[in-house]
Amino acid sequence: MTEHEITITVYRWAGSWGPFKVNIPCGECSLTKDVIQDTIDTDLEGIPVKLVMRDWLSEWWKPLMKGGFHAPIVIVEDKIVSQGRALNRGLLTEAVIEAYAKKAPVTENIVFGKESCPHCKIAKESLDRAGVNYKYHDVVKQPRALYEMLARVKPIVGPKTPVTVPQIWLDEKYIGGADQLSKNLEMDVPPNPDRGQCSLSPTR
Repeated sequence: MTEHEITITVYRWAGSWGPFKVNIPCGECSLTKDVIQDTIDTDLEGIPVKLVMRDWLSEWWKPLMKGGFHAPIVIVEDKIVSQGRALNRGLLTEAVIEAYAKKAPVTENIVFGKESCPHCKIAKESLDRAGVNYKYHDVVKQPRALYEMLARVKPIVGPKTPVTVPQIWLDEKYIGGADQLSKNLEMDVPPNPDRGQCSLSPTR
């Protein structure tokens, strides 16, 4: 098993139980498998993922214990993501990234932001002046970045606290927003007056 590997288990309409046997292939099960494989190859590139296919009728009680009763049943780690229809790849991407964020800590300097955010621009300019190398992820243009930011920040700030941008990690530690950079960079960074409001939401 690869370190931090995430397991996706699919229970497809297939198999046998006692005198019962599935003879007709499930089109949505096949489609779901194709969606998962393409999502792994594209949206989830770089994340170690293991895909396991199971025959639902032969092991119907296993997903049932988790609340799954209608194939195709898609489970990420121990969480049911979808059942009874072809898979929405966005739900899969979000679930896999959330599970991966719990297993794999941040190991590089990262800034999550968006193009229209002036405080994201200030944060990047401050890091550039300080000579800090970092990776920037736009949470509006890159759905994967949004899923990862929320999965990593919400456990820190709490589920009811709005998540603003930018969100910054330096030296593998969570810093917060642009107004927290001053202490870490030992330089003046203009504070963000929108902290506590959700800057990902439309202006009211």
